[in-house]
Amino acid sequence: MKTLLSILERGGGWRHSLYLKIENPPYMELVIEAMDESGPLGLPSISVCHYGEQNGDAMRDPEMCFEIERAERGTVSLNPWYFRNDYLGLEQWSRNIVCGRYVELAALHEQHRLFAETWDNNLRLQGFSGAFTDKCILG
Repeated sequence: MKTLLSILERGGGWRHSLYLKIENPPYMELVIEAMDESGPLGLPSISVCHYGEQNGDAMRDPEMCFEIERAERGTVSLNPWYFRNDYLGLEQWSRNIVCGRYVELAALHEQHRLFAETWDNNLRLQGFSGAFTDKCILG
C-alpha cells in the first residue's frame, strides 16, 4: 500500500477534513477522503475511490474503505474492510460490527487485502503519485 500511503502523507495525513482529488487522464479521477465514521475496530477510516459516470450518475469503480492502523514504532498501514463496484452491483463488508460484535469474514478480508495491493501497484504504474500536487488537496 506504498502508493496510497505516500499520497496520504503528502496530502497532510488523516484528518477529519481530508479530501484529495487526483485527476490523471486518461484514467478515472481518484478521490481519497476521511470518513465521518470510524472503521470496525474504532480506528480512523478513509475511502479510496475511482469515480466514473453513467447516465449522469457518479459510479464507484471501485471504492474501498480502510482503517488507518499505527504500530508502536510509528509505521502506518491500511487495513481494508469494505469494497464496492457500482458497475458490477457489488457491495461487500469483510469486517464490520454486527449486533454489537466485531465480525471478520477472513477469506473475504484476504481477497480485499490482495485486491488492495494490486490496485495500489496499478495506481503507482498509472502515475497517480506523480500526478498528485498541492492542488489536489481540497480539504
